[in-house]
Amino acid sequence: MNDPLTTPWGAYTLTRFPEDPRDRLRAWDASDAYLLRHLAAGGIPLSGEVVVVGDRWGALTTALAAHRPTQITDSFLAREATRANLARAGVETGAVRLLTTRDDPPSRVDVLLVRIPKSLALLEDQLHRLAPVVHEGTVVVGTGMVKEIHTSTLRLFERILGPTRTSLAEQKARLVFCTPDPGLERGTNPWPYRYRLPDSIGPVSGRTVTNHAGVFCADRLDVGTRFFLRHLPRGTDGGRVVDLGCGNGIVGLAAALADPQAEVLFVDESYQAVASAAATHRDNARGAAEFLVGDGLTGVPDASVDLVLNNPPFHSHQATTDATARRMFTGARRVLRPGGELWVVGNRHLGYHVKLRHLFGRCELVASDAKFVVLKAVRT
Repeated sequence: MNDPLTTPWGAYTLTRFPEDPRDRLRAWDASDAYLLRHLAAGGIPLSGEVVVVGDRWGALTTALAAHRPTQITDSFLAREATRANLARAGVETGAVRLLTTRDDPPSRVDVLLVRIPKSLALLEDQLHRLAPVVHEGTVVVGTGMVKEIHTSTLRLFERILGPTRTSLAEQKARLVFCTPDPGLERGTNPWPYRYRLPDSIGPVSGRTVTNHAGVFCADRLDVGTRFFLRHLPRGTDGGRVVDLGCGNGIVGLAAALADPQAEVLFVDESYQAVASAAATHRDNARGAAEFLVGDGLTGVPDASVDLVLNNPPFHSHQATTDATARRMFTGARRVLRPGGELWVVGNRHLGYHVKLRHLFGRCELVASDAKFVVLKAVRT
C-alpha cells in the first residue's frame, strides 16, 4: 500500500522492505502521523541530537531527515526500508545516522522519539541504555497505537526515565510524554537474561541459553521449539546447516551438538537475536559457526546448504501474515543442494504443507500433536 504519509514537512511515499507489490500493508500508521503533527504543532525545537528509536519502516526518520536524526533499530529490514525511503525522498547520504540496538547510543540526546515496540523487554533494555545520555532538558515523546500502550508501558518510562503522562487518543493512536529525572534510582538493566533449558529435549537438554531483550520467548522455551527439538533430523554428516530465523539459537545449537563436524549458520533479521545466538553457541559448543543479520537467506550462495531448520514467524509487528514464511521457504529451496532438506515447525492451522508442496513438489509430515506439525521438504 503506497498511500503517502502527509506531514507538516511534506508528503512521503514509503514502502516496507523488501518491496512486494502483493503486500497490502502500509509502511506507516496513525501513530507516526500523530507524533509528527505534535512535533510541528507544539513548536518543539528539533535541535541538538535527535534520536529515533524503533522506527518500524523509517517513516519518522525520513520525515525528520532535515534535522539529521540518529535512528536506533533492532530490525535489519527496518534499517533497509529506511535507506530505501530516504533515497526515494532525495535525502543526501550521511544526513541520517543508522545505529542498531547493539551499538552504543550517542553520548548525549536532546530529543528522544520512541516508537513503542511490541516487546516490553526491548523497550526496557533500550530505555536503560539511553537513560544515562538524556538530561533534564531532553524532550522525550513516545508514540504507538492505543492497543500497543499499556499501564506496564508507562511504568517502564516512569521507573527508568521519569514522570510520564499520555495524550488523548487520535485515530486510535496515543502519545507518551516523559520528563527525564537524571537523579532517578532506576536499578540495573536485567538484560541479557539467561536460563537453563529443561531435560528430555535432545542434545540441548540442561544447557544455558542467553537472551537479549526483544527475542521471542526470551524468558522460557516456547512450546513450538520444544516440540521441534524432539523431532530434529539425527544425522547431518558434517554438512552445512542453517538455523533460519534463529532467535536465541537453540535449534542451531542442537544441530551443532548432535554433529560437532557440522558447519552451522545462524540467521535472523534481529540484531538482538543474532547476538543471543552467538552467546548461546559460544557457551555451549565448539564447532564451526557463522552468525548473520540479514534478509533471510539473501547472500547465501545457491545450492550451498545441506539442511535448513526453520520455525517461521507469522507476525509482522501487529499484522498476521505468511509473507515471511513464504520468503523463507523460497530462499531455502534456492540455497539447498539437490537432496538437501528443509525442516519446518509450525502451528497446524497455518497450512505450511500447501506452500511447501507448491515449492518443492512434495512435503512429508515428520511429527504432529494437537497444535504443531514438523514438516520435511526435499530439494530435487
